[in-house]
Amino acid sequence: MSKKYYLPEDKLPKNWYNILADLPVPLPAVLHPGTKQPIGPGDLEPLFPMDLILQEVSTERYIEIPQPVREAYNIYRPSPLIRATHLERALGTPAKIYYKYEGVSPTGSHKPNSAIPQAYYNKIAGIKKLTTETGAGQWGSSLAFAGAMFGMDVDVFMVRVSYEQKPYRKAMIETFGGRVTPSPSNRTNSGRKILMEDPDTPGSLGIAISEAVEVAATNADTKYCLGSVLNHVLMHQTIVGNEALLQFEDAGDYPDVIIACTGGGSNFAGFTFPFIGEQLRGGKKVRVVAVEPAACPSLTKGRYAYDFGDTVQLTPLMKMHTLGSSFIPPAIHSGGLRYHGMAPLVSHLKELNLIEARAEQQTDCFAAGVTFSRTEGIIPAPESTHAIKAAIDEALICKETGESKVIAFNLSGNGYFDMQSYMNYFAGAIQDLEYSDDDVRKALEEVPVV
Repeated sequence: MSKKYYLPEDKLPKNWYNILADLPVPLPAVLHPGTKQPIGPGDLEPLFPMDLILQEVSTERYIEIPQPVREAYNIYRPSPLIRATHLERALGTPAKIYYKYEGVSPTGSHKPNSAIPQAYYNKIAGIKKLTTETGAGQWGSSLAFAGAMFGMDVDVFMVRVSYEQKPYRKAMIETFGGRVTPSPSNRTNSGRKILMEDPDTPGSLGIAISEAVEVAATNADTKYCLGSVLNHVLMHQTIVGNEALLQFEDAGDYPDVIIACTGGGSNFAGFTFPFIGEQLRGGKKVRVVAVEPAACPSLTKGRYAYDFGDTVQLTPLMKMHTLGSSFIPPAIHSGGLRYHGMAPLVSHLKELNLIEARAEQQTDCFAAGVTFSRTEGIIPAPESTHAIKAAIDEALICKETGESKVIAFNLSGNGYFDMQSYMNYFAGAIQDLEYSDDDVRKALEEVPVV
């Protein structure tokens, strides 16, 4: 039977882990888009409260989690680490498979891990309103939930294709008190510009970011919240890996391979960075695998270069693996993985050969998700099926070689609001989409020269 590992309250992590403290090579600076010089705290103040800005640039290894945030986490944390014995048996593998299940949160994904502290830090800074973007709706619903906890208004720009595909996510955001607008919209100059160029665009996270940033930058009582990519967001998510380290200690085990899906990089970083940090400080070496969709292959086909984080080019320049800020990804069902760039920290680790990356087709991932559902009893989010696909592949290699490795992956969210995607899969209505090398070259033509 599958065994679940929790943690007693007195053992819950009280700190986030900051991998910047252990990097063998410093992370390239974020640049001002006009001067091309490193930005300072003042450049970010129109968008973020100072506490988050200081976390963004901190090189302290551990940042204390404030007590009000820990109390909010206690609604759903710790999330369980589960040994997937039923899946192991179905695959006939000698490997041991574990997964960290983040779908137990109030919104069904890992996203509240950063939404809660972001809302908290804005609250104590006297901010009344928050604006953000969301792809699949998991981040938008999580920030709306966090806003409700701390009494803040939340304005969400939701990528149009996801807004149409995932009405229950929209309803969840509204239930928590958030406002939802399909992006691109006529509410902002950024949205109107995109709609003039392509009225039928499915939208993208880059476009939605442009709209959310514009609203925050033009309203003094409003700050912007990002659900991935930035250093402080990835750091908040390390509550996942910090718990997992303690849970593996309780299980008397340690992974040989750790896996997570990647869109902007937050759930991947949250699960893997504490393990990578252990390795960088002389601990056990682990293989770390990032899995992305073949239709949005920033790590496997993108260029490592300075680029904008949004489509209308309002943000600072970050060095990351990018497909170009003008890239509009196909309307795949893994809406949370449809972003043109990868987090600078994740990209940096890829350049240092501390992680590896692979791209998967969505039909193969759905097939892996169905296998997981029928053995472990949890229907995974379409995004999470990418990690499951890679974990199953690793387990089947062990079956061929007879090697008994320990494989761990992050099940970043449940798929109970994504059943239309599964219905489409069973009906044969989901197509595999490959982002060609020619398309990559075209999208990269607008990457700025730095």
